[in-house]
Amino acid sequence: MTGLAVLLALVAGACSDGASPPSRASASLTMDLPPIRTFPTRAALPPQRSNADMARDFLDLHFRLEGGTEMPVLTRFETPVGVTITGSPTATLRPDLEALLSRLRNEAGLDIRRLPTGTPAAITIEAVNRSRIQRLLPQAACFVVANVSSLDEYRRTRRQPQTNWKNLRSRTRLAIFVPNDVSPQELRDCLHEELAQALGPLNDLYRLPDSVFNDDNVHTVLTGFDMLMLRATYDPALKTGMTRAEVAARLPAILARLNPAGQRRASAPLPETPRSWGLAVETALGGYGSGAMRIRAAHEAARIARDLGWRDHRRAFGHFLIGRAIQDSNPTEAEAHFRSALTFLGSGPDTAGHRALVQSRLASFALRQGKLKEADRLIAQALPAATAGQNAALMSTLLVLKAHLAEARGQKRAASSLRSESLGWALYGNGVEATVKTRLREVAAARP
Repeated sequence: MTGLAVLLALVAGACSDGASPPSRASASLTMDLPPIRTFPTRAALPPQRSNADMARDFLDLHFRLEGGTEMPVLTRFETPVGVTITGSPTATLRPDLEALLSRLRNEAGLDIRRLPTGTPAAITIEAVNRSRIQRLLPQAACFVVANVSSLDEYRRTRRQPQTNWKNLRSRTRLAIFVPNDVSPQELRDCLHEELAQALGPLNDLYRLPDSVFNDDNVHTVLTGFDMLMLRATYDPALKTGMTRAEVAARLPAILARLNPAGQRRASAPLPETPRSWGLAVETALGGYGSGAMRIRAAHEAARIARDLGWRDHRRAFGHFLIGRAIQDSNPTEAEAHFRSALTFLGSGPDTAGHRALVQSRLASFALRQGKLKEADRLIAQALPAATAGQNAALMSTLLVLKAHLAEARGQKRAASSLRSESLGWALYGNGVEATVKTRLREVAAARP
C-alpha cells in the first residue's frame, strides 16, 4: 500500500464508529503530505541488569496487582495462543499486530498466532471508538479483561467475580480493547502493553527503568527485559497454579539458562516505590485536573524522591515532569529541571529513552538561545534512542529541530528534506489530524 493510500485509509479508519467524515479541505491537504513512516520489525537489545534483580522483578510483576493485592498463584496460557481482531480496526492495526506476534515468537519463544476474524480465540482484540472505552474506564487509553471476548460482554459482567483480576486462577480467554480513533503509534503502544499483560505479568512497577511494565510510559514497545520476562513465564519449568515460593525456587536456574550474561552482572536493587509517589506522578501525567494541580503533583513527586534519597530514573522523572509542566510559563526554571533530570539518568543503556525525552527539550531551548552546536549535540544523542524505542512522535520532534538547525545555518534544501521526513514520522506518531494541523500552521507561516 502506498503512503498516500495508507494515509487515506487512516483518515477513513479514524472516522469510523460514528465520527464525522473528513472535510474536502482536509482531504486536499493530505495530497501533499509525505508517505507515512513506520519502523522495521527488529529484536530488542538484551536486558542489561543482574538476574538476581530481575528475579525479584518477575515475582513482583506476577504475584502482585497494581493496587497491592497479592496473587496466590502464577497464571499463564497452557495451550498455544490464538489472537483474533474484531470491531473496526484501522489500517495499521493488523500489520503492527503481526510485527508484534512475530517478535513474541522469535524473542520470547511463544506459540502465538493470529486467527481469522470470527474464529474463537484465546485473546480477542476489539477496536472501538475511544469514547466507548472511557465510558467504562474514564482514565484508560486501552485495557485488558479476563474471561470475556467483547466489550458488550464486559459491560454485562464487569462487576462479577470472573472479570476481577484478583480472582484469576487460570487463563483461557481474555479480551483487549483498543481505540480506533487515535494515532497509529498510540494504538501500537496499546497492543504492546496490553498483549504483554494478557500473556504474562499483571503488575506495573515504577522502579523498572527498561520496561513497558511501568506507568511512566517512557518505553512503549516491548523491551529486552519484557521479552525475557515473557520467555521465563512460559518456561517448561513453570506452570499455572504454582505459588510464589515454588516459582522463586525455580526462577534462578531459569534465568541463568535464558540469560547467562545476567549471571555476571552485579546486583543493584532499587527500593520499592511508595504509593504516594505513584499518585503524584499519575496526577502530573493525567489529562484531568488543572494545570496548577499537575504542577503541584510534579513538585510532590520530586520532593518524595529527594526525601527518600533516590538517585535513579524516578528521581529524574520528577524533574522532567516539572520542566514539562512549566516550560511555557517559566522556561528558565524548566530548563534547569531538565538539566537536573539528566544528572540522575547517567549514561547507561537502560535510561537512554528517558534521556532522549529530556535531550529533545533541552535541544529546543538551545536553538532558541542560538546555541547551535549544543542543539546539534543533543539531537544527535537523542536520535538513536528514539529509533531503538520506535518512538515516531519523538523522531518527528527531533527532525523538526534538525530542520530549524539547518535553516539557522542557511541549509534550506536540507531543512526542507528534514521537514518532509518529520511529517512522515508525525503521521504515524501523532496521527493524521494533528499532522494536517501542523501542515496548516506551516503553510500559514510561509505566507507573506
